[in-house]
Amino acid sequence: MSFFHGQESLTAIQWILRAIVAFFFLLFAAKIMGQRSISQLRLLDFIMALSLGNIIAHPLSDEQLGLKGSMITITVLVLLYTVGVFLSLKWHKFRNWLEPSPFPVIKNGQIIYKNLAKARISIDFLLSELRKEKIEDVQKVALALWEPDGTISFFLNPQHQTLTPAVMQLATKPFVFPRTIIKEGKIQFNELKQIGKDEKWLKNKVKTTYHADVNDILLATIDDNDHLKIFLCK
Repeated sequence: MSFFHGQESLTAIQWILRAIVAFFFLLFAAKIMGQRSISQLRLLDFIMALSLGNIIAHPLSDEQLGLKGSMITITVLVLLYTVGVFLSLKWHKFRNWLEPSPFPVIKNGQIIYKNLAKARISIDFLLSELRKEKIEDVQKVALALWEPDGTISFFLNPQHQTLTPAVMQLATKPFVFPRTIIKEGKIQFNELKQIGKDEKWLKNKVKTTYHADVNDILLATIDDNDHLKIFLCK
């Protein structure tokens, strides 16, 4: 465990051991914080991401610094983060301070300039977000909200919205989500079991219908009507 403490110099093996320990410790810390901290980089998440990276980077580049201090600091920060998330769920005022309510930047086809300044974004940024949503005219937008995570939600006026079967009063088939039963040449036995099929049935189906072997299949899915789709490795 000599690599764990600060020294005048470290061998190549000790540097490698430090990197391995730091990697798994950060992995464990991220697991505790949960998927939210990865998928939604909000204020609290941004602070944690910035802090953790800086704290763990120093002992990985300076042999005179030990890992112990950084790991203790990260542990405290993870605990504070967890408490912060819990408080934001239970304490309404704290949640509003961390994640304020969304506010409009476009309303009834008109840009609200003072709210652009509040969001600290420019007209060019707003136009860029409109282009990403395939909206070429601001006047088509009934409402655009600046969200706490820094994104913009757009809602078009009804006359510019895409027609749906519900609007056209058309009959539709029930939604069917296909199950993946073969992935990269490997049979997904759990999925097969859930649909009441076995390996023998699957292999026979693939061979008689597609004249292929399971090992040659990149992806195979099946729906509730036993309709099988396969994609061969090329």
